[in-house]
Amino acid sequence: VQLMESGGDSVQAGGSLRLSCAASAFSYCMGWVRQVPGKEREGVATIDDNGRISYVDSVKGRFTISKDNAENTLYLQMNLLKPEDTGTYYCTAAEGRTCWWKRAVDSAYWGQGTQVTVSS
Repeated sequence: VQLMESGGDSVQAGGSLRLSCAASAFSYCMGWVRQVPGKEREGVATIDDNGRISYVDSVKGRFTISKDNAENTLYLQMNLLKPEDTGTYYCTAAEGRTCWWKRAVDSAYWGQGTQVTVSS
């Protein structure tokens, strides 16, 4: 599975961005993980083959994960961005029966990452 993210940018707090991930194929569990320099990678959101979705608490109500099965594209709509959302965002793909935001960091397949910078 090959993954390629796009859509990262620099925005002010309160702004919005939409990240995209072009996938060679979808796996059972698709997700987004972010990393801030000096901190561990953190799962952000996942969506499985049946459309079940999970989010880390800090983005609930602000971020929306979705996918276009016809185009093999995963999205992350990010609204009301905060400085603490700054980081490199990775698209991930995993097989298996568990699809949960906290497990996204254990995914087998990763994109190269796209940078999101939110200034106050």
